[in-house]
Amino acid sequence: MGSVPDIRAFFDEATNSVSYLVADPATGAAAIVDPVLDFDVASGRVAARSAELMLAAAADAGMRIEWVLETHVHADHLSAAALIRERTGAQVGIGAGIRAVQSVFAPLLDADVDDGDFDRLFADGDRIALGDLMVEVIATPGHTPACVSYKVADAAFVGDTLFMPDFGTARTDFPGGDAAELYRSIRRLLSLPPETRLFMCHDYKAPGREDYAWQTTVADEAQRNVHVGAGVSEEAFVAMRQARDATLCVPKLLYPALQVNIRGGRLPPAEANGSRYLRIPLTLEA
Repeated sequence: MGSVPDIRAFFDEATNSVSYLVADPATGAAAIVDPVLDFDVASGRVAARSAELMLAAAADAGMRIEWVLETHVHADHLSAAALIRERTGAQVGIGAGIRAVQSVFAPLLDADVDDGDFDRLFADGDRIALGDLMVEVIATPGHTPACVSYKVADAAFVGDTLFMPDFGTARTDFPGGDAAELYRSIRRLLSLPPETRLFMCHDYKAPGREDYAWQTTVADEAQRNVHVGAGVSEEAFVAMRQARDATLCVPKLLYPALQVNIRGGRLPPAEANGSRYLRIPLTLEA
């Protein structure tokens, strides 16, 4: 299988998000997957503490950050991709389905998306070098149209497509989401070798579990995932997922996150008074 990547996880409890530092031990070439920009919605304060921890760890280990890889347009945290690109010169990549997400939310949020916000829009099957390692892009839409997973040797970073086996799968009620498509994406991931390590983007501690967890295997997901394990049919999954999605609340950071993340982590430009603002569209109930 060749070189095994050096993988370090960074958990942000405020958003239940996991970011990863992934490196080729032979060359020090590294990527950061799904970095978090610290944001306090009550005060509007933005900080780079989480990203700086990852950058410091990379520097201490002699790693060279070449890529920031987003698994999708996150709705629950702001991305630090633009900040890391500015600090390191790394390229920022995301699935080509970002265009569909931007087409919905850029007009809604009056967001000035720019072709330069992302350096690479990945198609299914694309491959990029990370030192002597190869990163393979697997399109895994369903949660959003832009969702991709990244396979590096014996590891795969699956974004929100899957959660830990005791928690299940991602919601599919965002614009462009599709439960049947998610089922097929998951089945594709579960067709990888059983020993493949799977790394989650979030963990919320399923009922009865005391500790956060974000690493499992294809075999474990295939056998034990409470939504798709043990041969659950597409029809049964779609019915379950749609019924469950109908009960879910809107993520509290949905609009702040989307208007930053469809820009590749770039904050809104300053207005005439020198301040930056995040927009929240209002719905007036009758």
